[in-house]
Amino acid sequence: MKYIADLHIHSKYSRATAKNLDLEHIYHSAQVKGITLVGTGDFTHPAWIQEIEAKLEPAEPGLFALKDEVAKQIDADVPFLCKGAVRFILQAEISNIYKKGTRVRKNHNLIYLPDLDTAKKFNACLDAIGNIKSDGRPILGLDARNLLEIMLETSDQGFFVPAHIWTPWFSMFGSRSGFDTIEECFGDLSSHIFACETGLSSDPPMNWRVKDLDRVRLISNSDAHSPGYLGRNASVFDTDLAFGAVRRALETHDLNAYKGTLDMYPHQGKYHYDGHRKCGVCLNPDQTAALGGICPECGKPLTLGVLYRVRELADRPEGFTPENRHPHSYLVPLADILAQIFEVGPNTKKVKTHYDKAVNALGPELAILTQLSPEIIEGAGVPLLAQAIQKIRAGDIHIDPGYDGEYGTVNIFTREEKERIQGEKSLFTGPLPPKKAKKTAHEPLRHKKPQSKDVILPLSEKKETPASVSPKHILDGLNPEQERAVKSESRAVVIQAGPGTGKTRTLTARIAWLLRENRAAPENILALTFTNKAAGELTGRIESFMPKEGHLVTAATFHGFCLNTLKRYADFKRGLMEDDLRFEVLGLAVKAVTGENKVPKKTVSKIDAWISLQKQQLKVPGDESLHDAEDSVLEDFHPVWPEVYKTYDRLLQERSLADFEDLIFICFRLFSKDVALLEQVRQQYTYIFVDEYQDLNLGQYMLVKLLAQNSHIFVIGDPDQSIYGFRGSDSRFFNRFEHDFLGCEQIRLRRNYRSTQTILDASFQVISTGDDKDNQRRKIYASLDGTQKILI
Repeated sequence: MKYIADLHIHSKYSRATAKNLDLEHIYHSAQVKGITLVGTGDFTHPAWIQEIEAKLEPAEPGLFALKDEVAKQIDADVPFLCKGAVRFILQAEISNIYKKGTRVRKNHNLIYLPDLDTAKKFNACLDAIGNIKSDGRPILGLDARNLLEIMLETSDQGFFVPAHIWTPWFSMFGSRSGFDTIEECFGDLSSHIFACETGLSSDPPMNWRVKDLDRVRLISNSDAHSPGYLGRNASVFDTDLAFGAVRRALETHDLNAYKGTLDMYPHQGKYHYDGHRKCGVCLNPDQTAALGGICPECGKPLTLGVLYRVRELADRPEGFTPENRHPHSYLVPLADILAQIFEVGPNTKKVKTHYDKAVNALGPELAILTQLSPEIIEGAGVPLLAQAIQKIRAGDIHIDPGYDGEYGTVNIFTREEKERIQGEKSLFTGPLPPKKAKKTAHEPLRHKKPQSKDVILPLSEKKETPASVSPKHILDGLNPEQERAVKSESRAVVIQAGPGTGKTRTLTARIAWLLRENRAAPENILALTFTNKAAGELTGRIESFMPKEGHLVTAATFHGFCLNTLKRYADFKRGLMEDDLRFEVLGLAVKAVTGENKVPKKTVSKIDAWISLQKQQLKVPGDESLHDAEDSVLEDFHPVWPEVYKTYDRLLQERSLADFEDLIFICFRLFSKDVALLEQVRQQYTYIFVDEYQDLNLGQYMLVKLLAQNSHIFVIGDPDQSIYGFRGSDSRFFNRFEHDFLGCEQIRLRRNYRSTQTILDASFQVISTGDDKDNQRRKIYASLDGTQKILI
């Protein structure tokens, strides 16, 4: 089982922690964050371990769960998409301050134990040494090596992890009071240290430079002092949920069991750079070295940060990658992202409102930050969130590094980027492609991850055309039929174009010719396609003809156009569901209507297909025709399905969700009800182009008819190539064009540039009818020579 763990947090009994840092709030926050395994924190504190014993109960081996009577009260407030199991592991942090050799040493260490009896026994040992009641993280005058020995004598099942090992003041390698090697700190017991915590100010690549750390696993945790900070750093496992499985994954260096870390950028940590907070001095290691480590303001020694200390101990160059290394990913906490977007503090009401909106629509925070595609995130309706996360994943951000206890500041957007993305220069703007991050000594270049291929893009992404590319001559290479289509003076034009006859070339040349001849302004052109790939190709070709004007043309899928229209004019904020969530909500609707606890996936899948077809046919829940089984396109129609559709629609509205087919469905209904809005959009788009017109379903067909009532319309397609009948498309709409737009010009492209005549003749025999006149009209001719025989 793959899960996220945060194995270092605190309780309300530690100093400088939130009053609500209790088990209930930890449990709630873990679900909202997407964390399955979380540390209890502070089990050494007498009051806290009593609370642990009262509210937790044993679950899987060595782990604990919140008792049912407590959990049920909390679960009611957890967003539907965030609900999940949470387990606790007994964890505590000890502050060791002691003299070793000639120096005072200060370091923090994490203890993990498998059961309460062992924890109580361990606490009794510490209570005999120092005061464990005054702080959830007790301060003991005890050598770290001796603390490890006590833990080993108490339990051979527990494990010991040096905490945030680079922090200047309190860590194993800290510049102020640490050691240079693991062995210096733990001596003869060093072999029992098999994991170390990186801390917020370092990341795995920084640690890889130190050979002494090759034998340990690097883990990341939040060190949370309030519930909201859970998961800002975390670790990923793929094991059984069990104390022993977690320990084995770390001890054996099994990359199949320990999947690595989720880390804030180390620059965000409060000890990454060197400096003096009071003096306002922040320096990188080179600047510090040039100053001899002395503050230029006050003349006192600077607080040397983690990056400086790593350089001191490094025996490998920057960028070194060891064998058997675990993966790691970077993130910026969602609250920090929203604070950047809205230019307010992370703890403000505005950030909380949009945070809640995001997790309610999309699910746990860590899934939003690391897993969901930008297009899915866009569906939550939180301004700029998808673009911000896209930039963060690409490393295209600027961070003012943290120093001397001051956290680093993340800057995601420049003012110009915000204006571009928010669409101040055109009606619609697609997502901006991330820029490459600048590579500096302290900010390594991050590599952009590929986008998912099967997603809905609201609009095709615009690619900048290099200034050095000269525009192509628009009419070059066109045959007479194509040129006639491009230069047509008719208001409505329908092009019947078989395979390989240059449909896209003709359509894009028509748009470019209108722009060049000043017949249309780019912002008045709307080109509708069926796929993001087609929209992107369309945009690219238009820009190759008209580099300056081409990017202002709106090229979009039907669903992308509707999504952007709804957002712009109807304040549409419903989250767009992926398949898994859609089936989950639909399953709830089926259960609610039928009363059955278990519904076969096959049944849900059939109902899903049926509901999609109804939406494509613009049939609303409650429509009487829904009960007519003879009208159903699907087999096995059941009379209960219309009631399921009605319940499913209600659940979507209650949860502020929408599915793929809702976009055209809702947009059409909006235009039908709001005549003033429809007229506004018509005036915006006076030239409408539709590719693959034969694949329209009823909803798309009616939408085009509404929009193009008084506009110029140019459609292209081939009824013999209709491929979307399974989802409601109807090639008869292509044949109706001449009736819908009386007096339209009809043009057929007959010259094929892709296949030989032999192939075309064979294909023609397959699709030909008994009507010789019709067959002659449909026939196309090759421009390529080839063999006269087909061998099968």
